Amino acid sequence: MKTIALLSVAALLLVELSGAMPRSSVGGPLTIMLIMFIAMLAVGIHDAWTKKRGALGWIASIVASVIGGFVAASLVGVVMDMIGSHLHLNGSLASSHHPLLYISLAGMAILTVLGSWITLQIPGWVLKRSEAPHSGA
Repeated sequence: MKTIALLSVAALLLVELSGAMPRSSVGGPLTIMLIMFIAMLAVGIHDAWTKKRGALGWIASIVASVIGGFVAASLVGVVMDMIGSHLHLNGSLASSHHPLLYISLAGMAILTVLGSWITLQIPGWVLKRSEAPHSGA
């Protein structure tokens, strides 16, 4: 997971720093979501591969990973909007090249991968809790 997070951060920063990120109102966010979607797929595939799941397990891992990643990306977007409203920038964050732009891209990548990973860990936590020995009479 650390490698996937690092690669997604590197991909986002490389696209931004190289100037390949479109500055249009739709192109930039879609480019970011494409990179994040690839990272979500990588997390789901990694989980299914390492746990040697069957065909339904692969589908479930990938779907759960994508759902968790989109939920995490949505929450990160809401937080960034709240933070951005307190900054006094002349224009958008993308056009200002403020250092917060690069921090937010890295944070979004890390938290999206984390959201994908946490979603895949929930069934394991539930099973461990149900198998815990119960004390009492």
